[in-house]
Amino acid sequence: MATAPMQDETARMLAVGGIEINGPNPWDIQVNDPRLYRRIFRHGSLALGESYMDGWWDCEHLDEFIARILRHRIDQSVPKNLNTIAYRLSGVLLNRQSKARAWIVGREHYDLGNDVFEATFDTRITGSCGYWARADNLDDSQTAKLDLICRKIGLKSGQHVLDIGCGWGAFMQFAAAEYGARCTGVTVSENQVELGRQRCEGLPVEFRLQDYRDLRGSFDHVVSMGMFEHVGVKNYPIYFDVARRCLKDDGFFLLHSIGANRTSPVVDPWIDKYIFPNGALPSIKNLGEALESRFVVEDWHNFGPDYDKTLNAWMAKFDSNWDALKDKYGERFYRMWRYYLLSCAGGFRARNIHLWQLVLSKRGALGGYVPVRCTTRAARGRRPERL
Repeated sequence: MATAPMQDETARMLAVGGIEINGPNPWDIQVNDPRLYRRIFRHGSLALGESYMDGWWDCEHLDEFIARILRHRIDQSVPKNLNTIAYRLSGVLLNRQSKARAWIVGREHYDLGNDVFEATFDTRITGSCGYWARADNLDDSQTAKLDLICRKIGLKSGQHVLDIGCGWGAFMQFAAAEYGARCTGVTVSENQVELGRQRCEGLPVEFRLQDYRDLRGSFDHVVSMGMFEHVGVKNYPIYFDVARRCLKDDGFFLLHSIGANRTSPVVDPWIDKYIFPNGALPSIKNLGEALESRFVVEDWHNFGPDYDKTLNAWMAKFDSNWDALKDKYGERFYRMWRYYLLSCAGGFRARNIHLWQLVLSKRGALGGYVPVRCTTRAARGRRPERL
């Protein structure tokens, strides 16, 4: 297909979402290289992201551009190609998150450079969705989220909490300092362990460079935030078996994860290649099958729109810090990071993806579990009963 017909077909598809090529609206795509159309028709969403990194197109409100594409299912109009089909089949036929491969995301993403994450995330370096119900800035939204988790599990002073995928230790630092808890966390990132130990010095916090499958011990509660997206559906049974094995009979397991409307063994191919290699988002079907006979679902809280706010706050902070990083990382990295943050924000705005917090128990909370949604410690109300 020649360039002109491809451009016309692209314009027709985008018009469904109120998007105009080189139009006046901030969500309109501004095409800098006419080869863009052929590239996207040949390679789909991977080409869309890579061509943005290469400067072939721009968009002032990239997040709204992506949200409109997803909301109106324009992405599903692009023809599938052999690479896309092969990529999806790899998630069906292979265990892309096996024990041997689990360390790849640590090396390629989380060991990217602590300076990038410090320039993007809140002051605790909390690499997951904030809770904005009563917050009006990034730091407060993350403090509210960490406090919400502590209250959901009914955390008490002296209790021992396991954090599966602890990152730089934001939750453990908060739980130890504010609730008097003892914490143990595991991660596959050397950089996270090194910086996390520095930031939690003097607190009863232990970092382990360890795959979750090797966990042993007994803990009052288990939490996991922003790590389940790296587990993969083939490993959900062993993941939940490990969590159940490590959780005391009267404790709670809080799972904080992005979730998807549709079941898929892989994430978007651009995200897989440049941001989260071997990632996979759970669906309700995935979780239901894995949790059956392992846990009782006490609470399921969806606050996905808060991730849109979080990602935009991350983008604003990264922009404010870019001058100190640009000589080290360069313009192509900036465009990659911007596309990552704002395309994901568009996904949450379109309600294609969500942020789920599940509270799980081994045998069911005696007398029932009281859901927690308030956002200040003064407004805790009644804690969940223990078995």
